[in-house]
Amino acid sequence: MTDTPDAPLHEPQFALHVEDLTVTYGDIPALWDIDIDIPPGVMAAVVGPNGSGKSTLLKAVLGLVRPVAGHVRLFGRPMRAMRGRVAYVPQRSAVDWDFPASALDVVLMGMYRQIGWLRRPGAVHCTRATEALRQVGLEDYATRQISQLSGGQQQRVFIARALVQEADILMLDEPMAGVDATTEAVIIDLLRDLQAQGRTVIVVHHDLTTLRRYFDWLVMLNRRVVAQGPVAQVYTAENLRRAYGGQLAVIEAADIAETPAP
Repeated sequence: MTDTPDAPLHEPQFALHVEDLTVTYGDIPALWDIDIDIPPGVMAAVVGPNGSGKSTLLKAVLGLVRPVAGHVRLFGRPMRAMRGRVAYVPQRSAVDWDFPASALDVVLMGMYRQIGWLRRPGAVHCTRATEALRQVGLEDYATRQISQLSGGQQQRVFIARALVQEADILMLDEPMAGVDATTEAVIIDLLRDLQAQGRTVIVVHHDLTTLRRYFDWLVMLNRRVVAQGPVAQVYTAENLRRAYGGQLAVIEAADIAETPAP
């Protein structure tokens, strides 16, 4: 299939369609023959043990790493045709927090396609960016350098940057890692609001105990797809064992999967 912006629609009923995707780092496979279908309007979690390819999956979807085989479609179209409809929040560890920019500057970066690289943001852009900071509870920190913010505040700034993009699909790589309970609650409420607006939210997540409370769709990954589908069907003790092997903490978490949701 030709991967060009004007390629024919392929599986347009899915927000994300991944077919036969293989990614390697040198001779080491990070993802192997991956097939994933995520419907529109869900709050989807991607889970798996360390080194299972979760972050690589997002990067391959976004075109940040090049697969050796397979293809990706977003609403039936290749990524090159969909860049303006996708927002990405990377892991905090992947960001240079010493870059000399304020919180407002970072959020404005989310509108570069509208503003243009060589143009200064106007009053309308600054108003939208300020409103996004207000939504994440950081309006009073607009002029603060990002290096002076706490880890949770930095994460919220990047989510505000995603908000101003008004994307149809949001992809977040472990947004709750290392944040406090208050920030986690803010993030989840924001993501649920976006889902309620019809957006598709895809999150690399690490906390198995919150899966059924936070998400309605689940992709369980360990270099290959172990299972995918509605959380109630996929989050089972057997699938956890297949994905995580004999890791003690996960086997204990399997007990949670076998008890009724509160």
